[in-house]
Amino acid sequence: MMQPIDRKLEIVVLVSPHFNVSATTSFVDPFRIANYLIGLARFSWTYVSDAGGPVESSSGLVVDTAPLADVTGSKPWLVLVSTSWSPERHGTPQFKVTLQKWETCGAIVGGLDTGAIVLATAGLLKGKTATVHYEHIDAFAEMAHNTTVSEDMIVMDGKIFTCCGGSAATDLGLRFVHSVVGESIANASARYLFHHNVRGEGQSQNPKDVEPLGYVTSGVVRDAIDLMEQHLEATLSIPEISARLRISQRQLSRLFQQYVHKSPIEYYLDIRLDRARGLVTQTELKFSEIAEASGFNGQVHFSRAYRKRFGLTPSADRIEGRTPFEFRAWPMFKPDIKSEGVG
Repeated sequence: MMQPIDRKLEIVVLVSPHFNVSATTSFVDPFRIANYLIGLARFSWTYVSDAGGPVESSSGLVVDTAPLADVTGSKPWLVLVSTSWSPERHGTPQFKVTLQKWETCGAIVGGLDTGAIVLATAGLLKGKTATVHYEHIDAFAEMAHNTTVSEDMIVMDGKIFTCCGGSAATDLGLRFVHSVVGESIANASARYLFHHNVRGEGQSQNPKDVEPLGYVTSGVVRDAIDLMEQHLEATLSIPEISARLRISQRQLSRLFQQYVHKSPIEYYLDIRLDRARGLVTQTELKFSEIAEASGFNGQVHFSRAYRKRFGLTPSADRIEGRTPFEFRAWPMFKPDIKSEGVG
């Protein structure tokens, strides 16, 4: 029979407008289930925002939050910063000072999804290794020059943790449950969630052995995509990629059409533009710098290719990409884009 546990561990969950509610509750749920299985409120948590009150998530679900001022005097065991797009909305001086105070007092402090960007702006990631959701990796690297950027799902560096979000948040929550209440309850909590494979550190956000639904992609195609992703700024020609893979251009094109339904040239251009879009909407870099970082010889060519792919210029996308609801993800959002010149 388990001995009674007297000390309650407090978790502060700091959320910003349009945060990812699914990833956030995925992190919290293992603590809820552990409480249930133990039969005691071993863990408690409070959702907090700068001003308090209702905060709308990226899916439209509204969460009631306590104001930050109400919890600044507390001494939490763990602090989670959960942001998605526009992490700079968690940038008030009070917010940064409070994070710094909690970290100094020994709290475990971490970021979920893009939360690492908030930790970096608060000065908590100097000399640390950290991660964000893969879509924001390039922007994070541009913002946090004194931080080693990892593409792992979960990174623990001392008492600072970062996580890419999604289902990896459940893995992380279960790891913390294990560290406090032990293997038996942690395993029971994982079974309760039907989370039968708990991943730890060192797991890549984009494993290449199999597709998520189980479909196998050609190894040659994966190797070609790896080469493309490694050469987004100083691009390779398709003949160079074919030569490195020791395959004919015709065979490479046939495999790309079979597995990704695009030619190698089209696919390469798409991933370069995807990288560019992340830098356009998530950083303040000049468009000429983004064009160069994405393998374009000139800004005019870059802007034309960008508009053809995304339906608007880089300058318009930077404006629209800051608007709520959030970067055209919300079904009812109808951007009003005026004709523009080169971004």
